[in-house]
Amino acid sequence: MKTFLNKTALLSILLVFLSSCVAKKDFDTVVSEKNTLENDKTRLQEQLAVVNEKAKRLEVQVEDLKGKNTALQSDFDLVSKELKDVQGEYTRVKQLYDNLLTNSSQLNTDLAQQQQRLLAIEDDLEIERKKNEELAVDLSKREAKVAELERLISEKDKAVQQLKKRVTDALLNFQASDLSVEVKNGKVYVSLAEKLLFNSGSTKVDSKGESALKQLANALSGNSDINIMVEGHTDNVPLSGSGKFADNWDLSVVRATSIVRILVNNGISSEVITASGRGEFSPVAENTTAENKALNRRTEIILTPKLDELFQLLETY
Repeated sequence: MKTFLNKTALLSILLVFLSSCVAKKDFDTVVSEKNTLENDKTRLQEQLAVVNEKAKRLEVQVEDLKGKNTALQSDFDLVSKELKDVQGEYTRVKQLYDNLLTNSSQLNTDLAQQQQRLLAIEDDLEIERKKNEELAVDLSKREAKVAELERLISEKDKAVQQLKKRVTDALLNFQASDLSVEVKNGKVYVSLAEKLLFNSGSTKVDSKGESALKQLANALSGNSDINIMVEGHTDNVPLSGSGKFADNWDLSVVRATSIVRILVNNGISSEVITASGRGEFSPVAENTTAENKALNRRTEIILTPKLDELFQLLETY
């Protein structure tokens, strides 16, 4: 711009100088050029003002853009950090996902195995259910048998008590010291003292004893539902001399046989009666006193109701 002004000044001087030496035509030409230059100057100054104004606006815009750029850089840095964090989280999640896929495959394998086990268990349960049903049926049958068994036992106990009463009533005229009637182990025991039946060392039943046996036979005759065991017992005193008996055992058996014959001769079936001897080997008291020895010298008649029906039922268990 300064160069332009210097040129204009020089041109003005030149015009003054030439105005006296050039033709008017040339002067007009110079004046015209001068005016043109001044117009150009004015136009350029106006353009310069416009340009300066634009430059100021641009400077403002530049400052604004610099502020925005700073903010954008800050946002960019923040976003970059967040992106880095997200990438790290993505890597962690991907690792977890890969592990999950691996574990899922193993879980599927385990699940298949568990399903196989479950099917096997269900099969076992079905087998057990069938067994339980069979056991329930068997239990029902057993309960019915137990009920029948209890009925038979009850009837047997009732029969034993009735038998005891019949025997007791038949022997009421004898003293308690001569005989006793009691129930043991589901059997009726009639215990006859030696003094009621035999003299010492004898196998012949005396009249009082024979009377008792006849009364017992009358009470039992015709009853085929009982078994009768006649057991002879002695004390532990050895037999003296060289008699016809080898020992107390031998004596107890022969005495039992003598009693059996009387019972059979008075109506007891020989098919239901048995003679046996226990000698001194089943005492009811220690053989330490005369009283105890007298207790041990006895004959026991054991009455047992026949339990064929009961035994048949037991055999089915």
